[in-house]
Order: sequence, then C-alpha cells, then structure tokens
Amino acid sequence: MSLNISKEMSALEQMTVGQLQDRYVEVFGEQVRSRHRQYLIRRIAWRLQANAEGGLSERALRRAEELADDADVRLTPPRQATVANDKRLATAKVVRVPVAKDPRLPPPGGQITRKYKGRIILVTVLADGFEYLGERYRSLTAVAKAVTGSHMNGFRFFGLGAAR
Repeated sequence: MSLNISKEMSALEQMTVGQLQDRYVEVFGEQVRSRHRQYLIRRIAWRLQANAEGGLSERALRRAEELADDADVRLTPPRQATVANDKRLATAKVVRVPVAKDPRLPPPGGQITRKYKGRIILVTVLADGFEYLGERYRSLTAVAKAVTGSHMNGFRFFGLGAAR
C-alpha cells in the first residue's frame, strides 16, 4: 500500500473536528474523547504512516508491554494530594536552610528604635522575626503596619537605609 503523506495531511487539515473524530475511529478502531483538532490530526497522521511503513518492531512492542503497568495509568488526576496520601511526602525530611542575614539589621537580641507621633517605638530583633509590645512579627513591614495602621516599607519606616 503506497501512502502519500502530504496528500493525507492536506486532507486532514481540511476536515472538521467531527470528521476527524470519525476518521480516528476508522484508523484506530476506537472512539476518541478529545476534540483538540491538532492532536487528532497528528495522531491520525502518525497511525497512517505507521500502518504504511510498519510501526514499532516486535522487540520494542514487547519491551513497552513489560514497562507498562495498567495500574499506573490514570484517566483523571487525583482530587487533592495530601501528606497522608503521599508516602513520599510523609517520609520526607525537613531541611532548614539558613537565610542570609540582612546587613541592615542588628544581630538577634538587638533593638531598633524610632520616635513616632510623640512616642518611642522599640522593636527587638529575634532570630526568626521581630517583637513589638509582646507580639511577634515576621517582618519589619508587619511591625510598621501595626504601628501606623497602614502599609509601608519597614526598613524605610525605621530609617535603616538601602541594602548594600
């Protein structure tokens, strides 16, 4: 059987999605759920060429069957992944990566002060954040927002200058 791939491709390009689905059934012998036009064209062209020129070798087909495990094939993705469902995540180790200390900040235990609206604002620097009036904050920006009630850059509010 002689196959003119360019002629077949031009014919496929002219077909509607419904016609491509019908052609897919003719070529593969099974229904297709996809309505993606380019996918259908490529799959049909591949099958026509494989039928005309002989697809995979017997050895390759046997190896593919050995590797394929029908249990691993999913038609739909899992609804949600949780640590309890994923054994890899449940046994994973948590590794803490040290974060480079910002040179604008004093060392942990140090204090940052600023006068704001007639009162002294005193913030203690912690290893993992900041403390102001007994409350812990993750960033200076959060402290500045607690003090002023509006969002602003924490380093600018406390006058700590630009990063070097």
